[in-house]
Amino acid sequence: MSDRPWIGSYPAGVRWDIDIAPRPVHKILEDTAARWPDRPAIDFMGRRLTYRELNELANRAARGLQQLGVKPGVHVGLYLPNTPHYVVAFFGVLKAGGTAVNYSPLDAAGVLEHKIEDSRTDFLVTLDLMSLYPQMAAMLGKTRLKKLIVGSLAEMTANPEAVAAQMKAGGQLATVAQDDRHISFDRLLDNDGRYETYPITDPAETIAVLQYTGGTTGLPKGAMLTHANLDSAARQSLASAGGDRPIVLEGQERMLAVLPPFHIYALTVNVLFGVLSGWEIVQHVRFDPKDVLGDISTKKISVFCGVPTMFTALLNHPATASHDLRSLKFCGSGGAPLPVEVAERFAAVTGVTPSEGWGMTETSPTGTFTPGQVGAKRKIGSCGIPSPGITIKFLNIDDPTRYVPLGERGELCIKGPNVMKGYWNNRQATDEVTTYDGFLRTGDVGYMDADGFVFIVDRTKDMLLCSGYNVYPRVLEEAIYKHPAVEEVAVIGIKDAYRGQSPKAFVKLKAGAAPIDLAALQDFLKDKLGKHEMVQALEIREALPKTPVGKISKKDLYDEEARKQAA
Repeated sequence: MSDRPWIGSYPAGVRWDIDIAPRPVHKILEDTAARWPDRPAIDFMGRRLTYRELNELANRAARGLQQLGVKPGVHVGLYLPNTPHYVVAFFGVLKAGGTAVNYSPLDAAGVLEHKIEDSRTDFLVTLDLMSLYPQMAAMLGKTRLKKLIVGSLAEMTANPEAVAAQMKAGGQLATVAQDDRHISFDRLLDNDGRYETYPITDPAETIAVLQYTGGTTGLPKGAMLTHANLDSAARQSLASAGGDRPIVLEGQERMLAVLPPFHIYALTVNVLFGVLSGWEIVQHVRFDPKDVLGDISTKKISVFCGVPTMFTALLNHPATASHDLRSLKFCGSGGAPLPVEVAERFAAVTGVTPSEGWGMTETSPTGTFTPGQVGAKRKIGSCGIPSPGITIKFLNIDDPTRYVPLGERGELCIKGPNVMKGYWNNRQATDEVTTYDGFLRTGDVGYMDADGFVFIVDRTKDMLLCSGYNVYPRVLEEAIYKHPAVEEVAVIGIKDAYRGQSPKAFVKLKAGAAPIDLAALQDFLKDKLGKHEMVQALEIREALPKTPVGKISKKDLYDEEARKQAA
């Protein structure tokens, strides 16, 4: 085990060398529906779907999509919040033979346009919400997008008419055009569900999802996640929670899903892992701490996965003390480092210490896990040990032809059945993140101790993590430079007790320019940046620090902020 020291830290009965025979992702739903047909699969606003019903809806979605022209090689976009529509459409696309492309409602219009063209999305599923439909309706005729499939949030609830009336009164519903470029979600499902099957002979090569991730150039890249990648990730998650003393049991848990499904963390954990395990998935459209507290206590939720900002919000809510949260058995935290004090406070309130893990879009996103079984070894400040089937090594920062010894810092590199096939239509970017021996270079700097626990200490990429989302300073800087008063700008990440990091802009104004404040800058940027990218702090400077060669020195800005924090 000298080359895999983490195996010695595995809980009893958890194996690293698990047998993962690649299979199509939609088999996860089909197998669970055959195993537990009458078990509740989804609970959404009072309506419950069994696994049999969920699989039948996915079959009808597949048939409807095929009637529109979806088949192998056709890409279907999903621009949806956390509702049953997403689960039905996702599995429907894969059953139809297509490839799913996730779109974030946080994206600015220019990013949406780029993703549509780059991914070759022909059809897209969305809802008639003001926060979604107008943005994609604007892409019809402007991009290659052929048709929108538009659902209603109310149609998946227990009381459709009442919910629709309430949403209309609140101004939440958009007027959907009635033409041949639109089809309703219920019309898509109006068929017998007898779709044509396309055998997937090589799950390790067939792309299931194009999952876009940001880049320092400002143009997101599409990570090609194959059927084998996603199926492996779900089974790695299940294996790491098992063993002789499993944390959770198949077919017996109730999971609360609040993470947005367009994010790879939510797709793998809340959809694939949840369905694979035969759990009931209680869906919330968005994260609201009061609603989460209410459902954990009244519905006896046993599994909850979130990002650090969610755990912080739950702890700080005034109603927390009046709710019983002891039904929780497993909580997972990802997307960003979880502060130690937050983990300890959450454990004191619930009896469960959130299990922290590391991963990224390109790894589907499994990577490391913190054992949560009774008596298992844990280490403060670590993101855990490599998940089953995964190997992690650390590349020498100065010499990428060799790896560093155990305990020394280097760039974290990973290999496993969950690691992406590469970047869509971008061989150069794929080559840049691949080591000489086929590992994925992650851009994270860290080390592994003698017990196999991984510690992340820095980043080689100029990237911020804001509430679990990747934010690239260069993208913000390019947008700020469009302001007529700005001469120079540098964006760095500052500590944020809630979001982890927030972008702060340091600006030098042009001579004679009228002063600007944070509110004015944010108003200027609102159509140029996604909500998750928005600048949260602004400092106007007479001059910005420079390196000897004349470049703006972000190191000096970070040092200044560190001194302020220390003071």
